[in-house]
Amino acid sequence: MAALSTRTRAIAGSLTGLAILTGATGIAAAQAAPARTTAVSTPPAVVQTGALSADAALKIADAVRKEAAKQGQRVTVVIVDRSGATRLVLKGDGAGPQTEESARRKAFTAVSFGKATSELAKGVSGDGPTIADIPGTLFLGGGVPVTSGGAPIAGVGVGGAPGGDIDEAIAQAGLKAVAGQLG
Repeated sequence: MAALSTRTRAIAGSLTGLAILTGATGIAAAQAAPARTTAVSTPPAVVQTGALSADAALKIADAVRKEAAKQGQRVTVVIVDRSGATRLVLKGDGAGPQTEESARRKAFTAVSFGKATSELAKGVSGDGPTIADIPGTLFLGGGVPVTSGGAPIAGVGVGGAPGGDIDEAIAQAGLKAVAGQLG
């Protein structure tokens, strides 16, 4: 019986050692295996956005200045970035004191809504509050958005001509100067 007992103990010990070894190997394999959980996508912490370069802003302003001179108009052009911050102001010779503020507000409105101010002005009417009540906006022709990849990246505002349609035609001439470079 003693021999059987020693033999039983040897087999039992071997099986125990094998179980421990198998368990350790299984744990190591489980730790090395990729987790099988459903990943939840989190938005990136940094978002890349387009911006109008200083060179492009200067080209737009120069084209506006030339078109205004060709039409005999004394205007101011203002270019704002996507956040509405002023990037460039060019007050033409003889432009009135009100032209800078009107051009800035037109540029701000165009970039804010991603549409020409003349188009936006068509939808503003009636009693009660409208988008025209938003501070800093101006719904007169003369503001155009600068877009890249279908999104507004800047706004160009022109003020000073006797009509918003003239201001807008002059602003559009500025956009044409960089049209092929916007992407």
